Amino acid sequence: MRSRRAVLELLLAGGAAVACVFSWLAASSEVVVAPVLEGEPATASVVYYPPLLTLSLLLATAAGVLAVLGVSRLRRGASPAKYHSGSLPAPNPQP
Repeated sequence: MRSRRAVLELLLAGGAAVACVFSWLAASSEVVVAPVLEGEPATASVVYYPPLLTLSLLLATAAGVLAVLGVSRLRRGASPAKYHSGSLPAPNPQP
């Protein structure tokens, strides 16, 4: 059960990362800016759409959190069972 959930979290993290990249790429567009002085050529500028930038930052955050949770859950599942019992092992008596 634990490893399924960890794999699901890692898959969701990957999906959120891919969606973040697509959102970031869709947030920018190039526009032509009119010349400042008469006779000068027009220039190109990049304009960003704030809601898509915000979405990409939120998706990046979600991807990071899900990746950390998934990896920690996988590592916790791989550790020995004696540490998951909730109690510490008894110390060895010294002779």
